[in-house]
Amino acid sequence: MAGQPVVAASLATEFSVSEDAIRRDLRALAAEGRCRRVYGGALPITAATRPLAARADEATAGKRALARAAAETIRPGERIFLDAGSTHLALVEMLPDQADLTLVTNAPDIAAAALRRGDLTVLLLGGMVDPAVGGCVDAVAVQAVVQLRLDRAFVGACAIADEGVAAFHHADASFKRAVIARAAQVIVLATTDKLGADAGYHVALPGEVALLVIEEATTAAQRRELDAAGYARLLIAPPA
Repeated sequence: MAGQPVVAASLATEFSVSEDAIRRDLRALAAEGRCRRVYGGALPITAATRPLAARADEATAGKRALARAAAETIRPGERIFLDAGSTHLALVEMLPDQADLTLVTNAPDIAAAALRRGDLTVLLLGGMVDPAVGGCVDAVAVQAVVQLRLDRAFVGACAIADEGVAAFHHADASFKRAVIARAAQVIVLATTDKLGADAGYHVALPGEVALLVIEEATTAAQRRELDAAGYARLLIAPPA
């Protein structure tokens, strides 16, 4: 799929095969993160629809560098929240050992990785899992958040601009705002592709982010723009 939606019936006619065969192929492509299945066909994957599993193996060195830098800010005994996201998945293995941490997350993949460590108390927030987000962001998840008190929340960002942090999906943005309201400190890990990007739903103002962790590859001009926007602290993550 070269960035165009496809219809199963049309493909079946074009390639002289059955629609069932086309649907099986589209399901296989969707499972690989190469398209998004919809009724009657498939749509191309965009930044707003690519599942967590498809993002986890991309730009791993940069994500690990961000995760390592962020992990150094965590203190023993804290209750931390890890939002659904591939960079936060990398953060799980960087968390300090035997630090009596309670890890709260809305992402099953992150919860599973945390449980495999064996030294973390893990709280998985329930609700329906949004496959594009990679976690639960519905009303059930929001209701669970409002009962929490978090020392530190690592909140995902689809875009970081002068106006603040934004997300691609309305429900995801609403969930993130609920998390921010319950956290003593909000931290955002930003790969360079997020800087200056555009997403439609507001998550946080620059002043609400206590610490923005950026890659060393971020340009001097980008850092000046972040400073001017009011992001209070920038922590530069060296290459992994």
